[in-house]
Amino acid sequence: MSQKQNPPVFLQRANYRQRRVRDGAKLLPFVGVVLLAIPLAWSSDGPDEKIGSSGLIYIFGVWVLLIVLTAILSSFIRPDVSADATDSSDT
Repeated sequence: MSQKQNPPVFLQRANYRQRRVRDGAKLLPFVGVVLLAIPLAWSSDGPDEKIGSSGLIYIFGVWVLLIVLTAILSSFIRPDVSADATDSSDT
């Protein structure tokens, strides 16, 4: 009494990783907006409610972190070969 087993779904690792890297690159601006908005929620003791030096250091650190993450993600993104093949066949 043998049951037919479906073969496992095979996704090429390179394509799967490329999609996840591209998804991360698309998500990065939203993460950056959230991280840069955090100092606005900090409460300060002064009546004028300024961010202060620690807030500026935090904003600069997030800015540098976003630049580094963008550089890393962009180094992993490869051009889409399938899009190039369809563009050249149209002419």
